[in-house]
Amino acid sequence: MVSAEESFEIICRGAEEILLKEELLERLKLGKPLRVKAGFDPTAPDLHLGHAVLLTKMRQFQDLGHHVMFLIGDFTGMIGDPSGKNETRPPLTREQVLENAETYRKQVFKILDPDKTQILFNSEWMDKFTSADLIKLAATHTVARMLERDDFHKRYTSGQSIAIHEFLYPLLMGYDSVVMKADIELGGTDQKFNLLMGRELQKHFKQKPQTVIMLPLLPGLDGIKKMSKSLGNYIGIDESAEDIFGKIMSISDETMWLYFELISRRSLTELKELREKVSAGMNPRDIKFLLAEEIVERFHNREEAIRARENFIARFREGALPENMPEVQVSAGENGISILHVIKAAGLTTSTSEAGRMIEQGAVRIDNERVTDKSTLLHSGKEIILQVGKRRFAKVVLS
Repeated sequence: MVSAEESFEIICRGAEEILLKEELLERLKLGKPLRVKAGFDPTAPDLHLGHAVLLTKMRQFQDLGHHVMFLIGDFTGMIGDPSGKNETRPPLTREQVLENAETYRKQVFKILDPDKTQILFNSEWMDKFTSADLIKLAATHTVARMLERDDFHKRYTSGQSIAIHEFLYPLLMGYDSVVMKADIELGGTDQKFNLLMGRELQKHFKQKPQTVIMLPLLPGLDGIKKMSKSLGNYIGIDESAEDIFGKIMSISDETMWLYFELISRRSLTELKELREKVSAGMNPRDIKFLLAEEIVERFHNREEAIRARENFIARFREGALPENMPEVQVSAGENGISILHVIKAAGLTTSTSEAGRMIEQGAVRIDNERVTDKSTLLHSGKEIILQVGKRRFAKVVLS
């Protein structure tokens, strides 16, 4: 049986901040299953490795015997979390939120144990909330208190608008903790105000305040900005084995260690040994292979992980082109077609703006020659091998 101290060490792994650590250890020493909450607003349909940081921590709690509650904020999702936003977000419709929520349900069990996960929707209680209930909840905090929140404060002092409904978001998120009787809530560092709101409201409703565990925001493929679909620097957990493997191999050696700490299931002792091997002269690329294999195996299976590694080695170490490369026919018209539109039409990026960014990063090649000019025009009568990044290829026939 794992001791409270050992559990504490596992739970603290990778955490940026815990409020309060002594409370956490106290709770663990009671030897009872704790109610662990993490909320996800289904504002986008797909989960990526940034979400996997929280999910991995939830899985650690499950493995330690605690009760994990995966909250889908289908009600709060219609408001939209204003955290870190410099402008009011357009609210989603109930239909959009429910469609995204269903996708979440299918993806989370790639990490969580379905037999030990309670999935909740906050519309279960918020749809029953009356206007009088909402006014009472709003009366628990002042506008001055809300403006202490960094993003609200910046928008207020710079004269940018803040809609009244945005003030409701942290209150409703905190109220979820009251209803769920959470002992612990997990969230990213950008959620600190919202997470602490849960503590305050639990005190107001005469509950023992939850312990807050904040995890760092996983950097994306650029190693700088947080992983985000809108920035195009993400690794989706539903992506193909080869795409996941290749994207992980593209991250920097420094970023690799953070990925290991936050989403790998390897022990801290194992990670220390791997670091020592690199210090002794082992190529970090070989360590990165281990990370890529582990992540692909988690979201697919062992066989696909091995195949993805073999294909990666064949393609990039030996210079081979991928098997089953898609062939796309694109009409160039009489005057030619922009390289940006060709890249998008070939399905190698989701937009021409993303194609432009990839060219700026030196990540686009035609017949193995790097493209540096975003205004490049391609004309009919050609067949080219188009490459974006290290993993995306297409044979394009220009007609």
